Amino acid sequence: MSHRSGPIERRDIHALLGNQTVRFVECTRRSTSSVGDARVDDLAFRTDRGSSVPAYFAVPDSAPGPGPALLYCHAHGNRYDIGREELLAGRKSLQAPYLDDLAALGLRVLCLEMACFGERSTSAESAAAKAGLWRGAPLFGTMLAELSAGIDFLAAHPDIDAQRIGVLGFSRGGTHAWWSSALDERVRAAASLCCFADLDCLIETGAHDGHGHYMVVPGLLRTVSTGALAGLCAPRALLVCVGLEDWSTPRECFEKARGELETQYARRGAAANLAFHVEPQTGHEETPAMRRQVLAFLGRHL
Repeated sequence: MSHRSGPIERRDIHALLGNQTVRFVECTRRSTSSVGDARVDDLAFRTDRGSSVPAYFAVPDSAPGPGPALLYCHAHGNRYDIGREELLAGRKSLQAPYLDDLAALGLRVLCLEMACFGERSTSAESAAAKAGLWRGAPLFGTMLAELSAGIDFLAAHPDIDAQRIGVLGFSRGGTHAWWSSALDERVRAAASLCCFADLDCLIETGAHDGHGHYMVVPGLLRTVSTGALAGLCAPRALLVCVGLEDWSTPRECFEKARGELETQYARRGAAANLAFHVEPQTGHEETPAMRRQVLAFLGRHL
């Protein structure tokens, strides 16, 4: 499919997402516990839409403030029972839970529970996605708007350096990570694992049907390609980790998106801020090498 000519503006993408905004108008700390070397607050944010968004906010025990922070985006994996628990308990596709490693870097970490997961799983994803599309408010846009409100929380927190905020995620969380960075210049560095491929190419191969209803953004491919959209992250730091045996990143689809993304970074004179870690024989899973790359990347840029 041919995309619209001319430069892509963030306002164009926001329009496709329904120009959705979410504000957290109240934050309730429900409990506090110690997990490893971090204090973890169990929070509930009330939004200006009247919904409640549970979250974990973890602060390293020994980290002086104000310091760097990370928005951790949890995966999908058709495990609607996991949600934000991924930060503390991990999942089979990850080497281990990320909390201890992130705390060791001195990062304050916020993980929001996305709609239809964890405590919010009382609403079925297919029903929520269809309702959003009929109302002109794609579920993917709602999720990104909530993640943006999470960045608002981090940027305003007195214990956080607002100039040192990153995002990280695996699978659906990896998509959320690079999209959040593309749309929000407050993100200094983004690390995306196991979900980066040209969507037109995915449709041609049939692999697109592996993605859930939540990801449908009407008219997206008439406006922009995956690589050009991710290019809005430039000149800020971006790490993309993939396995070429992953259904969501077929080699030809990944390479097409990678080439366009590299072009965008080169045009901004920021090629040094773009990094890839590619494992030809790895599927939809984090490997030890990916974990090392992510931690080194976050340590350098945050």
